[in-house]
Formats: sequence, C-alpha cells, structure tokens
Amino acid sequence: MDKPPIAEAIGLTKHFNTHIALEGVSFSLREGEVLGILGANGSGKTTLLRMLAGLMKPTAGQARIRGEDIGGPSLEARRQVGFLTGNTRLYEKLTPRDILQIFGQLYGLEGAVLAERIHGLAEEMRLHAFLDKRCGQLSSGMRQRVSVARALIADPSLYILDEPTAALDPMASHDIVELIRKAKARGRAVVFSTHRMEEIEYLCDRVLFLREGRVATQGSLEELKRQSAQAKLTDIFLYFAQGGL
Repeated sequence: MDKPPIAEAIGLTKHFNTHIALEGVSFSLREGEVLGILGANGSGKTTLLRMLAGLMKPTAGQARIRGEDIGGPSLEARRQVGFLTGNTRLYEKLTPRDILQIFGQLYGLEGAVLAERIHGLAEEMRLHAFLDKRCGQLSSGMRQRVSVARALIADPSLYILDEPTAALDPMASHDIVELIRKAKARGRAVVFSTHRMEEIEYLCDRVLFLREGRVATQGSLEELKRQSAQAKLTDIFLYFAQGGL
C-alpha cells in the first residue's frame, strides 16, 4: 500500500484583485520524490511555492503537509517544511553560524544535535571558510549558500526551494544539487523551481509546467517528451511556454 503524500496542493488559486496569479493547481508529492516547477517568468512559480510553504494565503484551494492544512492554526505542518525564498537577505551583523544556531533553535534543535547539524551543512555547502564572518561581508553567492543552509537546518520532511542555484558558480550549484539528491535518498520530498534544465534532468522524478498561472502539463520527463514531440528539455520548455498542448 502506498504511503500517504507528504505534500498536496489541492486546487491552489491566488487572485490579486483582477489579476490571476495562480488558478486551480493540484499535485501530490511522496517521500523520496523530487518535483521540478518550470515556467516562464511571471507564470506563478514563486506564488505556488509560497502558498505551499504557508507564507501566502490562497484565494481558494488548500496546501496540505502530511494531511494537515499548512495555513491552519497548528504549527506542526510548518515545522516539517524548509523554504528557500529567492530573496537572500540575511542579518548582516550576524555570522552564518549565528544564523544557523538561531534558526535551529526555532525548530527545537539544541546542544550537540544542533552543533552536528551545523557542521554537516557547513561541510555540504562549503561554509567553513566564512562560517564566522559577518554576513554583511559575504558575496551574493556565499549569502545564497547560507540561505540554503538556514532553510534546511532541521532537515525537514519537505524541501521547498525557489531557484536555489540562482547567482551561484558551478561548484556551489553542484553542492546544492548534491544536497537535494542526498535528501531524496533519505526519503525527503523536494519541490523546486529552476531555469537550469540540467538540474531538472538530473534530479526530478516529475515536472510541473506552469503557464500564465495554470498547469500546462505535469508528468515525468519522458511523458513531457512524448507530449511535445521534443527530445531536448530546452525545446520542451519552449513548446509549453509558447502554448503547446
């Protein structure tokens, strides 16, 4: 018998006055699954991820984490989510270590457990060289690495990542891709948006393509290839972005 999904989007809809940002988006995500969100700029990717993380209230529909409404009064569902926004703002007077300690404590981590988690993330994300420098002194790429570590400090059940490799060099991008791959192997569910086609091909079990706030299609990469009659993911992207299917 299949395990129940970790995350579900059920008819998620978001209107800003007369503007339709998202309309009727549904999917489910189980343990060890990686779902890639594709779409042109303005297609609703960030809005979808923010509602799934409980940071934005839907106009209609519901986002559930392990069967519980993410927007409900209980905080338990939100504790199972790690969300990386596209905004990499950090507390400039604090160090990455300070930030990871604070956010770890907010998730209930303490003592040796928290120290081990910080050490492990510093290894995976190559943070050691600047772990004790003030964030105001860090480059944009370093800040992005710290932001990823901050979002994932508690190793949550669901990783929600909005363009996690944006502004990163190839080495840093590789570190994040490998972190996602390892999370998948541990049974974590991952949903992320990206414009990097190679990440979709390497990581994703399924792809959801948004166009003007609606689902143009979703399925495995092989299913999208059949639907579009295209072999390369860049051509598949262009096919659906330009109104295919």
